[in-house]
Amino acid sequence: MRQRIHELLEARAARTPQAIFLFEPGGTTTYAALQAMVETAAQDLLDAGVRPTDRVVLVAENCAAHIALLMACSRVGAWSCGVNARMSPGEVAAIVERADARLCCFTGGVSEAAEKHAARAGAVPAALAGVSRSPVRAQALPETAPALADTAAIIFTSGTSGTPKGVMVSHRGLLHFGRVSAGVRALTGRDRAYAFLPMTHIFGIGTVLMAALTGGASLVLRGSFSPADMLQALAHEQVSNLLGPPTMYARLLAHIEAERATPRFPQLRYVYTGSAPLDPALKQRVEQLFGQPLHYGYGLSEYAGSVFLTRTESPRSDTAAGHAVEGGEARIVSLDGHDVAPGDTGEIWLRGPGLMLGYFRDAAATAQVMRPGGWYATGDLGRFGEDGALFVVGRLKEMIIRSGFNVYPAEIEAVIGRFEGVHLCAVVGTPEADGNEQVVAFVELKPGAALDREALRAHLVEHLSPYKRPARIELIDAMPTTANGKLLKRELQARLRAA
Repeated sequence: MRQRIHELLEARAARTPQAIFLFEPGGTTTYAALQAMVETAAQDLLDAGVRPTDRVVLVAENCAAHIALLMACSRVGAWSCGVNARMSPGEVAAIVERADARLCCFTGGVSEAAEKHAARAGAVPAALAGVSRSPVRAQALPETAPALADTAAIIFTSGTSGTPKGVMVSHRGLLHFGRVSAGVRALTGRDRAYAFLPMTHIFGIGTVLMAALTGGASLVLRGSFSPADMLQALAHEQVSNLLGPPTMYARLLAHIEAERATPRFPQLRYVYTGSAPLDPALKQRVEQLFGQPLHYGYGLSEYAGSVFLTRTESPRSDTAAGHAVEGGEARIVSLDGHDVAPGDTGEIWLRGPGLMLGYFRDAAATAQVMRPGGWYATGDLGRFGEDGALFVVGRLKEMIIRSGFNVYPAEIEAVIGRFEGVHLCAVVGTPEADGNEQVVAFVELKPGAALDREALRAHLVEHLSPYKRPARIELIDAMPTTANGKLLKRELQARLRAA
């Protein structure tokens, strides 16, 4: 029974050493070659003075060296802390401090942004080609709590609603979800997944990397998202699995329309989205494009992978996130902590083998979200359908109180998303002088489209109650998103405050 994530790669390298695991623009990497990189990196970490439970910050973009560093940390017992190299110097410095990092590694060989961070840190070349490392931070303290011994990585939340917190993800959780995801997708050595999702986030590490290693699939690895490159890979690089957030598909559709491209995807057999509520209109457009179901799941950084997934053998016509995966449990709970009636909306509570070990050195934040019985209060709103499938409604903090009614942004976004010319929509609330909240919709149009406001108002009157209708419609050139494609509604709210 494997107990640490690096053992997955060791097993693959022993079984099929010459099989290609990574396809990158600069070449390919076999399992054996990647394993050799892990051994080099692990020895380098030990030589630098890295100890078990030390935190090693990886300032990186997706590449073979990044994956090797992840596995090397596991091998020496350190906890990797992934940081997207495109973050600002201040953001990187803050995470280094919050993680109390022993060392920082930079994948400057493939990332100009990482190289700039390395220069600021006074990094020196590491033993692994294309990687540099900072001086050791002697003041960093190892962890001693036995309950945290299974920690594999610390994933810093994207901070869509506040300051990022360090989620302690376990080896057990990552290994479990790798097996679940590979099983649901029936991954084999014949599969290739397009892998642009940053492996500094749970979507990239769990759904992409761990599942591929478990199933023996390959990765068409990219450092960032490019619609043109994705279309090229679908047509010519035998991509069979396409995974990403809803915004990725929206950008892909916009590119196809703007360029009048004719997509080809001869090997594609599985299309999946997650990390945000799924708009019905977007689901329909994606399914029309690919001629196959768009599968959906619900997960979050605090759970190592998705807790709910739709199944390939029973694709859905609605936007439910499917049913709980093996070991996963969920409840829908009212604000007073009681289970709501079937079909009613409430907060989603979770527990299972993928649940985090807590927030790093933040007992207060951990206690704020944990409930008796080992339940984690997600802050997400959802409801169970008649067949027990989970529908994700939105964030509890994003719920708008208007005229005494609860307004769920996802419902309004779905209505506006069906309107002609709308590409993306995001709905937020902004306070009014009387303590009420005003509903504001931000709209990104399709390329070349114009907004007919009168027709949109008529559309809203037909489909929404008066208290749900936006008081304002704000056009925006491009929705703000994280590197992982998650919509940043706090930036939209900040825009309203500034105005």
